Amino acid sequence: MKHPTSRLLHSYWDRLRGERAAPERAEIEPGEIRNLLADSLILEIDLPARSAALRLAGTRVCALFGRELKGESFAGLWGAEPAADPWRLIEIVAGDTVGVVAGLRGATGRGETVDLELLLLPLRHRGRTQSRVLGSLSPIAIPGWLGLRPVETLSATTLRVLSDWPARGAEAPAAERAGGLPAGLPLPANDSVPLRRGHLLVHRGGRA
Repeated sequence: MKHPTSRLLHSYWDRLRGERAAPERAEIEPGEIRNLLADSLILEIDLPARSAALRLAGTRVCALFGRELKGESFAGLWGAEPAADPWRLIEIVAGDTVGVVAGLRGATGRGETVDLELLLLPLRHRGRTQSRVLGSLSPIAIPGWLGLRPVETLSATTLRVLSDWPARGAEAPAAERAGGLPAGLPLPANDSVPLRRGHLLVHRGGRA
């Protein structure tokens, strides 16, 4: 996750869920994430109908598209003929109960573009984990035309499914269990292997 909003919202969601796959919709307190609300959204999911509608959209999300988005189809944000299937994102989140983060590129009718980061996280609602999604849609840099000309199409540039093992109690990767760095990362050249304390990596000090 590149955008601070994505990281903060994911951290809040992760704290709420604890050892569960997802927190309850009723647990979301807008006051606790008031600084993130402008870029936030909540989707209502109907898996059998393969549809997702915006139940809530922050002011900056609405400004990107130049209109109030509440009640609109999530897929409609991609434009009339999207190059990719936006429903696939929802299917991963709701069907597999995992988060996803996607890099998107929005374009106006004049061809102006903006790079965006989309975060989608599952929520429980009345005992079901397949009916609500919490998310954010944040511009990497705010363009001068924001609020003047709407984004008309979206296209995906990157997609990552967020790892779920720490909170779900699944077995950690071998490098994590050994107290080292996550698998696939090189060891630091000028430091001993850090120790893991929960979700933090602790490095030895004394090298000022």
